Amino acid sequence: MARGRGRIFKESGYNALMMLSLRESGTARLEEAVAAFPAALEELRRELVPLDWAKAQNNFGAALSALGQRETGTARLEEAVTALRKALEERTRELVPFDWATTQNNLGVALVGLGQRENGPGWLEGAVAAFRAALEEVRRDLVPLKWATTQQNLGCALAMLGERESGTARLKEAVVAFRAALEVENRDLAPFKWAQIQNNLGTALSSLGHQENGTLRLKEAVVAFDACLEAIVSAWPRELVNQVREQREKTQTEIMLRTPKWPNGVKLTIFTPLGKIPPSSS
Repeated sequence: MARGRGRIFKESGYNALMMLSLRESGTARLEEAVAAFPAALEELRRELVPLDWAKAQNNFGAALSALGQRETGTARLEEAVTALRKALEERTRELVPFDWATTQNNLGVALVGLGQRENGPGWLEGAVAAFRAALEEVRRDLVPLKWATTQQNLGCALAMLGERESGTARLKEAVVAFRAALEVENRDLAPFKWAQIQNNLGTALSSLGHQENGTLRLKEAVVAFDACLEAIVSAWPRELVNQVREQREKTQTEIMLRTPKWPNGVKLTIFTPLGKIPPSSS
């Protein structure tokens, strides 16, 4: 396998959407919401209104997760996972399948946040399982946009795992998930999200291409990066646009390094010595 130049892209390639949300919103309201939930949960008795209690736990977990994504530590995210798993004790698939899937997706997002902050695969594997569970009930024909979002989330978790593993299976699965999301997401209706998925797809394809021979995956990555740049060049912060451009240029450079530099139609003749030439007798 052609892995000499290794994985050149960091997991931040999958997080531009998160980075933009951090720039555009503070944490004051989230902190207020998180502070208010414990009192609300005390008023809801699980044994009397289990589904209302579970809904509050889900919302509490989602708020903790959103706040935790904006912090460097893991405490909020760990609290989010605890709250969301409590919600799933009452929000069962049998009773409320769609709510169950929503909480599974929220759990996956929190687990991805933990996986980004720790080196082991455990959190990310849990996220993949949660997103796959959600997709069992989130159907494309019924809720196409939510299905696409869950596919994107699944792709991110798989791609991050793939960056840490020596094989290519996870990266290939990530590419499938991102392309599935793009079957639904529309540039005209949601250009920001569409561009983010294109960037994620390009990053996964480039990482995959660096582990494989040939240039097919790398060329597909360049196409995805170009699509992303076309949509974001005037809308995203300059540093994020430059980040996508840098990924694109590194991928293009790798393609050039792997492409023979001889013009079309030129054939090389290789001379192989047959042995020593005998001395002349004259």
